[in-house]
Amino acid sequence: MTANNRHGQMTAWLETRHEKPFSVAAASEDASFRRYFRLTREGVSRIVMDAPPDLESCDAFVKVAHQLRGAGLHAPEIFAEDRQQGFLLLEDLGQRTYLEALSEQTVDALYGDALQAQRKFCQLPTDGLPVFDQQLICDELALFRDWYIAEARALSPAEANFCLQPLQSILIENALAQPRVWVHRDYHSRNLMVCQPNPGILDFQDAVAGPLTYDAVSLLKDCYIRWPRAKVETWLEAHYRQLQLTDLASQLPEFGQFLTWFELMGVQRHLKAIGIFARLNHRDGKSGYLADIPRCLEYLAEQADRCKPLAQLLAWLEQQQ
Repeated sequence: MTANNRHGQMTAWLETRHEKPFSVAAASEDASFRRYFRLTREGVSRIVMDAPPDLESCDAFVKVAHQLRGAGLHAPEIFAEDRQQGFLLLEDLGQRTYLEALSEQTVDALYGDALQAQRKFCQLPTDGLPVFDQQLICDELALFRDWYIAEARALSPAEANFCLQPLQSILIENALAQPRVWVHRDYHSRNLMVCQPNPGILDFQDAVAGPLTYDAVSLLKDCYIRWPRAKVETWLEAHYRQLQLTDLASQLPEFGQFLTWFELMGVQRHLKAIGIFARLNHRDGKSGYLADIPRCLEYLAEQADRCKPLAQLLAWLEQQQ
């Protein structure tokens, strides 16, 4: 179905729920096939999610949204749904993302709110969630091999596998050693909105039962904005101290080990992100994400002195220039 036909289908669905006049304008797109529109009528705005059912399912979004809201977290309220056609009518959480709002003056308060929310949802029940297991880790690392190394860099996947294998073993062991909790899986500045209560949480439909440090590293070592290493460790230590006051306290190691979990989790996440950004460019024609690859490579280089297999992988990539 063409975009115009899809838009017409969406408008017809909205007309069954709203008296005219109302206006609909593009709000945003994300890295999937979902699109978002802002509906305005009599000064009130809503967000319409368009998720073509042959490409995207609304089921996980609806389920997780209810779970987050039930825990007192600010996921958008769902006002109407037609899962068969792939449309949801959602609360509008505003137009100011964390990425737009973050500065030296705001970052402590904004990250404080985001980490407080993360500590709440990491204690949610994980029943029914996909498990972030060894196979899923391997699948994510394959994105780096197949789309960045083989496609973007036109290098040998076989050689890449040889370089990746020692690192992959370390990253799998690191992820599986951590307490398994409720993980948003994409908890970063483009998916958090500045609103009340803060933050508004978006793009949570890929939640899994996974490693404790995954969401913290997504936030504090964001693919879209970077902070000094010392600041990140300060925020992480404060987060760790608060986790010690939760039901997870008995599963926490000493902070030094927690920091190692966090750093290696970041390596896994940034390798995955580089692969996804390359795929978005080569497969989906979304070239804007290429600008974020150097930042992810900087994060990896920052950890090379702590992880020999990572240093070897980066050295191999450097030799192929």
